[in-house]
Amino acid sequence: MNARTLLAAAALLAASTLAACGGGGASGGSLTLPSGNSGGTTQSIQSQTEDSIDAANDVGSPVNDISSYDNDATGSPLQSVARRDEVAGVDATGDGTCDSGVEFFAPDKKGDTNSTERIVFYDNGCTQIQSDAVRIYTSTGASSETVQRTVSRYKLNGSTPAAVRTETVNYINASFDQYGYPVYKNGFARTHAGELDVNGVKTIDADGEIVLLPSSGNSATFCADSAGFNATGNASLNETFGWAGVMPSGTRTVNSDGSITWNVEHEGNTYTGPIGGLSIAVGSQNTSCRISTPMYTLAGGTLKGQYDIPIQATFVHGVLGNLTISNATLKNGDTLNVQTNSNDSPGDEHFISGTLAKDGAAIANFNTNAFGDGTLVVLATGQAYQIDDWHVVK
Repeated sequence: MNARTLLAAAALLAASTLAACGGGGASGGSLTLPSGNSGGTTQSIQSQTEDSIDAANDVGSPVNDISSYDNDATGSPLQSVARRDEVAGVDATGDGTCDSGVEFFAPDKKGDTNSTERIVFYDNGCTQIQSDAVRIYTSTGASSETVQRTVSRYKLNGSTPAAVRTETVNYINASFDQYGYPVYKNGFARTHAGELDVNGVKTIDADGEIVLLPSSGNSATFCADSAGFNATGNASLNETFGWAGVMPSGTRTVNSDGSITWNVEHEGNTYTGPIGGLSIAVGSQNTSCRISTPMYTLAGGTLKGQYDIPIQATFVHGVLGNLTISNATLKNGDTLNVQTNSNDSPGDEHFISGTLAKDGAAIANFNTNAFGDGTLVVLATGQAYQIDDWHVVK
């Protein structure tokens, strides 16, 4: 697979899953799920809509986090910093040369001190921009650093950003390369706090942390936690949906071909609350695994259920090339399966697909392209939800 194919998978899956986060939804009533589904389960329309939204949040949060962690990697125990371009899909000299659909600048194109800029394109020839990530880093000690990160995302053939993600990232117990990136083989502890703005409106509020232990051979142990909510809520349901979860212990493995696989189980809780009524509570940072007390939890919401999601995500050239979720268990006994359709192009909205089901009967289907843009459909109503960057934008 080339970098374009790899990049597709990551955004794809989460985008589609998170599609359920917003948009209109029907309320009241109950019905038997559409014919063709097994199980014949009767479930209220509102419950199906809420379950679809929750599934999107529960899956999108960890996939988004893992993608962000992997994008911070400068290399691996098998490659030196001098070969970052082969591992992360960027130009090691930082001069902006197009490399498999990615341009890398150090400093950034504005010439800011202690900065980098990584531009990802829809095509390998670097003509149609998909995202532009700028990092400005500041040393705060011998083994600590703060990074202000801004990622502008574009629609295909778009000339202005459709969404912008901003976040503050802090590292401790780390060592850094000449570009201010943490050296993964040495381990570190990292926190991030930020938001996604769509059309200038704050849409998603999400924070998280990860502890990565020093590598043993080609593999390293990590643990993480995160919490977030849809700040705009769902006007039709008059609710805001939130999530908080822990990855108690997982592995990050550098494969022989240079690709990187993250394997972990994400365990957490789903919440609802009045629009404007949710917030993220911040506790003490963790510096060792396993995580027993997460740093980030949700406040102001009502617990609706639990979830357990096994995730396997492989990145090549710094982008997600394959994501698999098999028989994830969600609230109300729902199950979720997600697959990568590698025969489709990364720009195809069927590159990543998933099905949410209850008692063997499908509740919702979603499909997205490699960059997290696509559609989720609640089958009982036919209601479609537009999703951008793994989140619903309406």
